[in-house]
Amino acid sequence: MAAGPPIVDAHQHFWDPQANYHPWLRDEPPIPFRYGDYRPIRRRYLPDDYFADAEGFDVRGTVYVETEWDPRDPLGEMTWVAALRTRTGFPTVAVGQAWLDRADCAPVLEGLAAHAFVRGIRHKPRANPRPGDAAPGGITDPAWRAGFARLAPLGLRFDLQTPWWHFAEAARLAADFEGTTIVVNHAGLPSDRSPEALAAWRDACARLAACPNVHVKLSGIGQPGRAWTVDANRPIVETLLGLFGPARCMVGSNFPVDSLCATYGTILGGFVEILSTLSPAERRAVLHDTANRVYAMGLPS
Repeated sequence: MAAGPPIVDAHQHFWDPQANYHPWLRDEPPIPFRYGDYRPIRRRYLPDDYFADAEGFDVRGTVYVETEWDPRDPLGEMTWVAALRTRTGFPTVAVGQAWLDRADCAPVLEGLAAHAFVRGIRHKPRANPRPGDAAPGGITDPAWRAGFARLAPLGLRFDLQTPWWHFAEAARLAADFEGTTIVVNHAGLPSDRSPEALAAWRDACARLAACPNVHVKLSGIGQPGRAWTVDANRPIVETLLGLFGPARCMVGSNFPVDSLCATYGTILGGFVEILSTLSPAERRAVLHDTANRVYAMGLPS
């Protein structure tokens, strides 16, 4: 039986690579991946699998985030999700994929927005592999920004997945498009936990936190080869809470991807433990209300 506080999982995935083509889940050899060997997740993962992993938690709704579906069929993923929702009731809402700098950007965005359950899109912009690299990221590309400008008129949010060393560029994007809601994925990917790297990550996050249209997901903060623990991740969560406030933070399991790091219970239970120092209203915001509001999920408050 579910126990504990109500939860909206703001970042999760379903897939069936036997039935649908996801290059990274089907092709050989596997691509380089931030968590290392990801062969254990190259298998079907559907709502029954998710809720088996989430047993014991009161998950009221979920935000499905695109899964790098076949790039030749950019609208097929949401057609598949629509059928999944009809069969199972999940996910509650979804974030689709569109390539903002591609020639087909406009019709793809319009096709995604035509689904009543689609709330936004994600396109991972080109990023430098290391903090010291000086080359501008894909966020600054004029064609990419032209595609980004199409989001707000269609009522679409943007899920931003880029490492923290591109946050200065992201802050300029947020300021230039203040009418577009941006949700940062995976806390800006703070994988290097050295004091110097964490200080630089915090400064970068502070620049984005100054933009009121930016929110952040407490998700995807596992480290390759290291256990997911409250002690290891408390500084990440508490820093983001201090910068963005509970009303702009939301939790996400990133399952099944983060099953490579820990069980669902370890991760969500860890977040609940870290948030225990907040007031009841603040804790509920991070676990449920922020995602419900930002993604217009329509769940009871």
